[in-house]
Amino acid sequence: MRLVSTIFAFTAIFIATAVSAQQPVPNQWAFAWPETDFTKASVEFRTIISGGVPKDGIRAIIDPAFAPIGDLDSLAGTEPVIGLIVNGVAKAYPLQILTRHEIVNDVIGGVPVAVTFCPLCNTAIVFERTVGDVVLDFGVSGKLRNSDLIMFDRQTESWWQQFTGDSIVGEFMGAELAILPSRLESWDNFRERAPDGAQVMVAQSVFSTYGRNPYAGYDSSTRPFLFVGDLPTEIPALARVVTLETSAGKEAWSLELLKTLKVVEVDDLIITWEPGQNSALDHSIIAQGIDVGNVVVQRKTDGGLVDVVYGVDFAFAFRAFFPDAPLHQ
Repeated sequence: MRLVSTIFAFTAIFIATAVSAQQPVPNQWAFAWPETDFTKASVEFRTIISGGVPKDGIRAIIDPAFAPIGDLDSLAGTEPVIGLIVNGVAKAYPLQILTRHEIVNDVIGGVPVAVTFCPLCNTAIVFERTVGDVVLDFGVSGKLRNSDLIMFDRQTESWWQQFTGDSIVGEFMGAELAILPSRLESWDNFRERAPDGAQVMVAQSVFSTYGRNPYAGYDSSTRPFLFVGDLPTEIPALARVVTLETSAGKEAWSLELLKTLKVVEVDDLIITWEPGQNSALDHSIIAQGIDVGNVVVQRKTDGGLVDVVYGVDFAFAFRAFFPDAPLHQ
């Protein structure tokens, strides 16, 4: 079903940002994506490549299961989770599950969200999955751009870039998902700050490889997997950088710099680093990964410190999507 009434408001954006509608559509795309409107695209199709799996080859979670945080004993205290608090409701989404599924469709504090993790870019982002008055359900397309996950919504089969949250192909082309503040943090850190009633996502089936890293050794690679493009010259491609929006626009700080300084202040923002979180992409056992630490970015307000949106991403991905943005190191 075409959501004409919903997307009408985006028409001006579509016209302003669309790449030529005459791009030839690869035959395999047309066959696998009969509902996708390929006449609307904001990127060149040649920049989109296969990640080696078909549509839904990586199964997004659509009905997540949770347990009280006190009931779970299968996570090491230093294992990484995406910690999310919305309207007083707190949930943790372990990366040992997200590395296998990449997207979780959920509702927290009354807000429909998509909790996402792209292992190839180390990019953990939580989106509101509502555009206009339509709640979208997201899946994994099997496609990549700049090595980053391309999501798709099941309502129109439009394609969405995970790193930026904008729709790049299809009926929703030009629309952008709102990003919610979340933390990529250790399980211990989440439990320490979580309010009463907090929950943690748990596996719904016996999957013997949960807790194991399918990208063992990726942290120490010199070149990212399935990346087509120029690598950064000022920093190793797979070095982690903390990315955020400042008054000057998008900026990044190298994790190595933050490890040295511990605290960085810019505008009314405070960036802090402390040890105690495993990388999900180093050792074959996630709980034994190198310590990359915990990063928190908050804004100073009259009411105290408030979390803001930030990322802890690989440098190559930041540079690919923001080629002219400052990178402090």
